[in-house]
Amino acid sequence: MSHSVGQVAGFAGVTVRTLHHYDEIGLLVPSERTPAGHRRYGDADLDRLQQILFYRELGFPLDEVAALLDDRETGRIDPREHLRRQHGLLLARIEKLQRMAAAVERAMEARTMGIRLTPEEKFEVFGGKDPEEHAEEAERRWGGTQEYAESQRRAARYSKDDWKRMQAEAEDWGGRYAALVEAGEPPAGERAMDLAEDHRRHISRWFYDCSYDMHRCLGGMYVADERFKEFYDSMRPGLAEHLRDAITANAARHGM
Repeated sequence: MSHSVGQVAGFAGVTVRTLHHYDEIGLLVPSERTPAGHRRYGDADLDRLQQILFYRELGFPLDEVAALLDDRETGRIDPREHLRRQHGLLLARIEKLQRMAAAVERAMEARTMGIRLTPEEKFEVFGGKDPEEHAEEAERRWGGTQEYAESQRRAARYSKDDWKRMQAEAEDWGGRYAALVEAGEPPAGERAMDLAEDHRRHISRWFYDCSYDMHRCLGGMYVADERFKEFYDSMRPGLAEHLRDAITANAARHGM
């Protein structure tokens, strides 16, 4: 049974022009022609075309493909050796693609929130927390704002040591605020408002210029959004609401 050039092009996912070219250079000469000169391809031709496309997918130039196939078909290479060669080439290609995929994944990770850290460094800095856990939501909520753009710009240049300093500051602040709540200090008290001001300045120093109005909005979100509330309440039960009220009192203290 033989097939026309159009049928073979459809089977193989190539163009008729490509098959004509392979014929012209002697890479794939159809085994039959009709009395009118039309190309007809038999099963052996289809097998050879499959091998050609395999090597082309691996990036081999046409002249090398021809040499490889001729070695096999003339018996200069044992069929089993030919298969072993193909298997080795495939494994090498897979390994290369895996390395490329890993490189792209690292670039995606860094791009998400502009954090220039390796996975190992991220674990070292943030422990079990994912600093990009809410990245998509943050972009959806604030992606068009100046504050978001500024945060992205700054984060993109921070090193591992920068992130570690930032984390240390945040943990120190959290310890002091938790102790204040445990001691029963009121949100509108001087100590609570001072720590709320430290919180605002921390954001301004590391991410974007956090105005008192913006800080007040953040305070409301720390209570309304269960994930933020869980984060702050994990330092001390009731801390999220206490901080919100301290932020509000601090803004009023500064006439905002």
